[in-house]
Amino acid sequence: MLNEADLDLVAALQVAPRASAAVLAEALDMSASTVGRRLARLAEQRILRVIGQVEWSARAEGNPRHVWVTTQPGAAGRVAHALAQLPEAQLVAETSGRSDVYLAAHLRDRAQARELLTERIPGVPGVAGTHSELVLRALTRADSWRLHRLSEAQVDHLARAEEPVGTASTTGLKVSEDERRILGLLQGDGRITAAEAGRVLGLSQSTTYRLIQSILRRGIVRPRVEVEPALLGYGLEAVIALTISPGAIQPVAEELARHPSARYVSIVAGTTSVIHQGVFRNEDEMADFLTRDLAPLPGISGLQVSVVLRMLRRYWIHREDGRLT
Repeated sequence: MLNEADLDLVAALQVAPRASAAVLAEALDMSASTVGRRLARLAEQRILRVIGQVEWSARAEGNPRHVWVTTQPGAAGRVAHALAQLPEAQLVAETSGRSDVYLAAHLRDRAQARELLTERIPGVPGVAGTHSELVLRALTRADSWRLHRLSEAQVDHLARAEEPVGTASTTGLKVSEDERRILGLLQGDGRITAAEAGRVLGLSQSTTYRLIQSILRRGIVRPRVEVEPALLGYGLEAVIALTISPGAIQPVAEELARHPSARYVSIVAGTTSVIHQGVFRNEDEMADFLTRDLAPLPGISGLQVSVVLRMLRRYWIHREDGRLT
């Protein structure tokens, strides 16, 4: 786990991922040099990185798929490592409960889905069975999850300093060639400056600045902090698949998206209705969610839980003992 000052810095970056060291320092009552040193140390230790979360329609034709994989006895680790090498695999984790391995896959072309789901994943040695569901709509994603450590005044100060990020259209996003090149840089480094990006791409700083602002305002990229929840004190992570009556799917999904545990909530097409990917500090907190927080929600007729044992890949970044590789 990180120390208190590090956790405050993570919380500030969640509000304003691209804020300057000076702005972060003012909000946290630190010096800018201290903020800079902490950011550098966390990056060097492979604990924290600010990345760019790319809107689905800008990177692929369709939406992601949730895939649950059962394996032959003793093969879960080998299967998970093999699946983590798939270029389409956004997230791969060893799990207990509903499946032995869980992955989220995002294909650039809808036509590739059949091959991936019926041939490539089942063909991995050690795979005994698979089940997949198509994401229809995301209610919240990881860029919205927050550590609630800051005061309202601190949040307001950071929010005022942050560059505006819009909401992207779910269809028909037009991205120019230069924007796509910058988009690639932002995906790897959500804090990259116009000057830095311009030097890499051979564009003027003013042109690069306009392109970055256009990408952010249109919501094509949403900068976010990437750090494993366990390092922030959330030792349990679970993928919870809920079966819900049709009339209650949207309101239940919206309510789940507001829950403090929610890192990713989606409405899906499959044998279940809503997937809630949540993080919890301990078993009691997860028990409260399953028995108390879900209880008053209408239309829930069943749920299946996959508890994460080891995260191997998240947002296309490999993990090793919680560190980014």
